Amino acid sequence: MNKADILIVGAGIIGMSTAYQLSLINPDKKIIVIDKEDRAAKHQTGHNSGVIHSGIYYSPGSYKALFAKSGSASMIEFCKQYNIPYNQCGKVIVATEEAEVERMKNLYQRGLENGLDVELLDGEYVRKIEPYVNAVAGIHVKNTGIVDYSKVTEKFGELFQKNGGEIQYNNEVLEIEKDDDGLRVKTNIETFDTKYLVNCAGLYSDKLAKLSGVKTDVKIIPFRGEYFKLSENTEKYVKTLIYPVPNPELPFLGVHFTNMISGGVDVGPNAVLGFKKEAYKKIGFDKKETFEILSFKGLYKMGLKNIKEGIGEYYRSFNKQAFVKAAKKLIPLIEASDLTPMEAGVRAQAMKEDGSMVDDFYFEETSNSIHVLNAPSPAATCSIEIGKEIAKRFNERFL
Repeated sequence: MNKADILIVGAGIIGMSTAYQLSLINPDKKIIVIDKEDRAAKHQTGHNSGVIHSGIYYSPGSYKALFAKSGSASMIEFCKQYNIPYNQCGKVIVATEEAEVERMKNLYQRGLENGLDVELLDGEYVRKIEPYVNAVAGIHVKNTGIVDYSKVTEKFGELFQKNGGEIQYNNEVLEIEKDDDGLRVKTNIETFDTKYLVNCAGLYSDKLAKLSGVKTDVKIIPFRGEYFKLSENTEKYVKTLIYPVPNPELPFLGVHFTNMISGGVDVGPNAVLGFKKEAYKKIGFDKKETFEILSFKGLYKMGLKNIKEGIGEYYRSFNKQAFVKAAKKLIPLIEASDLTPMEAGVRAQAMKEDGSMVDDFYFEETSNSIHVLNAPSPAATCSIEIGKEIAKRFNERFL
């Protein structure tokens, strides 16, 4: 039996940031992080494109908008302080045809409302930044950057342990029971008695919330994002980061080009429904998880509203040439031979029974637990701010 004042489930970037922030303001508490994997950052954190987002896409006043602006600044400061490589290279969001210009201008206005350093460009000026791009106009987002979020997560964990925290891997939560003093959390290895629980389990956060007795209509739906890598001789086509004008009805940003902090250029991702939580392969099923996903009413309501986009994403998934076509819309010189498939990532997207996707970061609380039930992109950018928010909520509610 292992006893804790605070038990955090999930050793991704949100779980580790939260652990670190809680350890700073509660040095007298025993805090333990557990995760079912053998190391930190094995899922969403370790499979994203490493972008330090500015906050241009998000509704003014939302958690995403507020946390992205402050989070990008605190992330860069953190990287400076602990010598973690980063590059504030900026990015361009480009309209490739006149029909996209109005949406692009609306996005620019949102950037101004969110207090960002953004500049509206004509096509000629866009090509001064990105000479190979197809653009009739664009937005220069100057404070976007890149970093390796796995390294950031490792540093959070290291600082947490220096503050007396414990991290225990290979512990998969099987049961959660309430008792007089708090919660009893049973894993495949041991049992933890804890006064308080913080659920940062990502793809499995809805499952843990349910085990904790939380009644919510939110369901985590996995969406697989597939990436390609540009060949070395075509990396010159991308100087910074290149994004299309997104569809404002969907939470996905479309196929884009990202310079990686470790070198190379990634292209992607698309966004296709996964048939199990860890849907890293095109074809993969888990009897129980697949049934739970496909029997969720909200999925069909969402699908009916976005059937055209959904079919397009699946087509690009199984047809490389279709993916190449989407990439060529931004950089016409790209050919299929320039793209090599990479390991996919999986986005944990919260959805409600009415088919709406939860757009903002979303938390639910009980008398002795806090559950992070939606933390997709830009959660990594915002991880320091989200960790501070959870720690603040925790201390206000429980201590």
